Amino acid sequence: MQPDWASGRHAEVPTSHFPDLHGAYWSTVPPVTTPNARTLSETLGHSADDRLLVLTSDQLGMCQASNTGVYESLRSGLATGASLMVPGPWAREAAYHYRGEAIGVHLTLNAELDCYRWRPITNAPSLLDGDGGFPRTVEDLWDHADLDEARRECRAQLERAILWGFDVTHISSHMGALQNRPEFFDIFLNLAVDFDLPIRLEGTWAESGTGFPFRSLAADEGILTVDHHRLERLADPAALERSAMDLMPGVTELVMEPADDTPELRALCHGWGRRVEHRDLMCGNTELWADGNRGGVILISWRDIREAQRAEA
Repeated sequence: MQPDWASGRHAEVPTSHFPDLHGAYWSTVPPVTTPNARTLSETLGHSADDRLLVLTSDQLGMCQASNTGVYESLRSGLATGASLMVPGPWAREAAYHYRGEAIGVHLTLNAELDCYRWRPITNAPSLLDGDGGFPRTVEDLWDHADLDEARRECRAQLERAILWGFDVTHISSHMGALQNRPEFFDIFLNLAVDFDLPIRLEGTWAESGTGFPFRSLAADEGILTVDHHRLERLADPAALERSAMDLMPGVTELVMEPADDTPELRALCHGWGRRVEHRDLMCGNTELWADGNRGGVILISWRDIREAQRAEA
């Protein structure tokens, strides 16, 4: 029997097992250790050799189809958590339907779609592009953003989610904008410290591309993150399935962007088909569930990681 996702008690999810895919998707990196030298798995009450999996549904609040797909994946599918785009046009509707699920804030300073735009919730002229929305690319953001405006905007997004009633479990960065430049990472990390929240970061291998040790900087502040995560938007479902079946020891996060197949979704983005495939994988793939139950994978949520971080303080 699948767990009662609608209850929102994701920390009580039973052991599950999944399919194979880490060769092409993950780099071999040592598991995260907490300040007392335990691995994250051990901090969460498991063995260092256990394979733990966070299944996250991203883009809550982007559109109505995403709201439906994300909540379905949480309440009747395999997702153990989600992340909310507070500036998304449908974020307030997402808040209206919230039932206590493990949902974090997907801090957003970009709006990448051509004809479907969202904009800052604060007065932040440097965070706007020529047609009134957030910049479409992270390079444009990095080149033109005023850091004080970016800092106020990110804090406002997090505070608004809390005001709407979300029990925020973690923070993540849309398109990696806050991870991959040191001056923006300072904003990201300071918010994690101020609100005592874990953050989604890519694995150690990604630090060589950014030129600074963002994972070590987070660990030095007592901020937890998963051991294995790779920023890959709208990943191929077959690759995600293989990844879930062949996890490395430690905590892995796999991120999907489930959405219902609606005229709205088809009109707003070229990648609509992949989002529908993610919804089918999370909500309708009983084979994935069965494979998981054979593979020894333990499903956890960001709420579990947040509570472990706060217990370590």
